[in-house]
Amino acid sequence: GVLRRVAQDGAAGFYQGRIASAVVEATQLAGGVLSMEDMASHSSLFEDPICTTYGGLEVWEVGPPTQGITALIGLNILEVANKAHGDNDPLGNDCSALHRRIESTRLAFADALSYIADTQVTNVDTAALLDKDYAARRAQVIQPRLASKITAGQPTASEGGNETVYFCCVDGDGNGCSMINSNYMGFGTGIVPERCGFTLHNRGHNFSLVKEHPNCLAPNKRPYHTIIPGMCTYGPGSTSLANCFGVMGGFMQPQGHIQVISNMLDLGMDPQEALDAPRYRVDDVGDSASDADVLTSKVSLEEGFSSDCVDELENFGHEVKWPITSYQRCELFGRGQIITRDPKSGVLCGGSDPRADGLAIGW
Repeated sequence: GVLRRVAQDGAAGFYQGRIASAVVEATQLAGGVLSMEDMASHSSLFEDPICTTYGGLEVWEVGPPTQGITALIGLNILEVANKAHGDNDPLGNDCSALHRRIESTRLAFADALSYIADTQVTNVDTAALLDKDYAARRAQVIQPRLASKITAGQPTASEGGNETVYFCCVDGDGNGCSMINSNYMGFGTGIVPERCGFTLHNRGHNFSLVKEHPNCLAPNKRPYHTIIPGMCTYGPGSTSLANCFGVMGGFMQPQGHIQVISNMLDLGMDPQEALDAPRYRVDDVGDSASDADVLTSKVSLEEGFSSDCVDELENFGHEVKWPITSYQRCELFGRGQIITRDPKSGVLCGGSDPRADGLAIGW
């Protein structure tokens, strides 16, 4: 079997020999161009995570080509916008606060879809995209009561100084694991290599076909990647774990990260409350792998927001789909898990998303 061979031979058991041959054969029969040389030359990368500060914590995400930076850009912009316009409750009757969350997310996607690419091939200026002064400039685009015509910014650092699985766990010593994996849309390609028992993914979907785009399709290159586990530490400069978190759901993932982190740090919610709260989704982003998606994006709102809030958002210029109910909630708004850790007592608190069938469990 596949797992027995990998246990016996390690990576070579998968990327060389019978399993690799079956993967290549299945891909080529479907019209693909994968070769045995491609399989044998694969290597895994263990890169440093990226972070920003929010609400007194350091928020950590996986760097490009994943969209983890999208969540961090959005949090940076939201932090500035909330300070400028007041820290009100986006889940209550204050639609201006919900509007700020939505616009921060749209701005983050405009930059992410324009600049995220494989850092092994293309220079992605992560520091400039996460620069707090740049976030302040982007936040100026947000109009208090109007949906802006949003395009990508020009990041420069300030001078001077549905088929995804997520789980997290924390042990008694405060070591945490935030883990996500996926074979992408429609359970991947649906292609099963002979006698292997797994499907091949379709992650190449997120390449751009525009030649000048940093994320353009090319050999030996990784595409824009949606799956992003998250983690917070008590910072800055501390390695003490504050929480592990993740929200599954394609392009919903960084949007979910922004919302659950803001729910906990701005609104004082515990993990379960942060996951239970109704969500928004900036819809139809990612389809063309460019910031043009943001200009035509719509906003989906889960049941739980008031009709008055929907009316106000529409008056701001947002095209709103509401209410999203039943199974569509799981499909559109993602499914998340969170564990927090008290820095003094070490007490752990877990929450699991009601939109799916996960659970929080201790042992």
